[in-house]
Amino acid sequence: MARQTIRPVLGIESSCDETATAVLDADGRVLAEAVHSQETDHAPFGGVVPEIAARAHLAVLPEQIKQVMGRAGLEFGDLGGVAASAGPGLIGGLIVGSQMAKGIAIAHRLPYVAVNHLEAHALTARLPGLVPHGAPFPYLLLLVSGGHCQCVAVEGVGQYVRLGGTIDDAAGEAFDKVGKLLGLGWPGGPALERLAASGDPTRHAFPRPMLRRPGCDFSFSGLKTAVARAVGKHPPGALSVQDAADIAASFQIAVAEVLADRAGHAMAMMRERDPATRLLIVAGGVAANGTVRSALTREADSRGFIMVAPPIRLCTDNAVMVAWAGLERLRLGWTDDLDFAPRPRWPLDADCMFRGPA
Repeated sequence: MARQTIRPVLGIESSCDETATAVLDADGRVLAEAVHSQETDHAPFGGVVPEIAARAHLAVLPEQIKQVMGRAGLEFGDLGGVAASAGPGLIGGLIVGSQMAKGIAIAHRLPYVAVNHLEAHALTARLPGLVPHGAPFPYLLLLVSGGHCQCVAVEGVGQYVRLGGTIDDAAGEAFDKVGKLLGLGWPGGPALERLAASGDPTRHAFPRPMLRRPGCDFSFSGLKTAVARAVGKHPPGALSVQDAADIAASFQIAVAEVLADRAGHAMAMMRERDPATRLLIVAGGVAANGTVRSALTREADSRGFIMVAPPIRLCTDNAVMVAWAGLERLRLGWTDDLDFAPRPRWPLDADCMFRGPA
């Protein structure tokens, strides 16, 4: 389909526990954005409570959208389309965000785009200025977050080939569970990284699941169990700060080495698919971890790849990436019908091509 010149795009993200809105101009520049974290709402429960998340999205989104549009200096009629995460994620939150986007689209006769949340992560690298000279297709994506851990060949908008993924826990999920074992609360990932900074990463020889095996699948459940056993060797309440820091550091380096090894295999697989490929994009919350970034950078350098991770604020869930994915699709003339139903499960390599009317 012919590329279309479009106007600014409004993006809405509500797939889990961040309520986010952003407006991008037709070139992908951020005109305004906002993210509301529900961390304090869910922390007492040690994880995201779907009903609480959905109610929080419903309470926050209307005013957040109004404020973001105001800061962008736009009226709804100035928009070229509205994009919202439609899956995968918590169905209550997806319904809230999707219905809000559809209501705006109906009221102002705007195109609607149902965005696959994983595709939004996958395309973030193509935002203007993130990669010097741009991020042409194809490239390799390593998506590492609380809910997802997979290697994907990104061959074009709507064109994705899953090369490997986790067979049990995602990396971010493992970080959160180990953080909970160490008494760090939820979410555990950022707190664990801070604690690990004062720890000895060589004190505990934790396993490196799947290391050097063919392919690029992941497994973190055995590593998590090994950490639980190390913590269990200390009587309740007797785990010192230094002991906890050493466990955190040893766990963190194990995860980083596993991710680097698996990504190395994925890079080799990408080179077989397209010898000219040289870009490794790392996205998702775990991409904010400094030890992980360093390990992946070294592995990429050794294989002639360039490792790029978005700014930390764009690693976690945000609406900038949703608006950008919507913009990429609108440029191709791809929109969605208003009866498109949100999907709690929506694999990136399934049904991501053109889905609706031009």
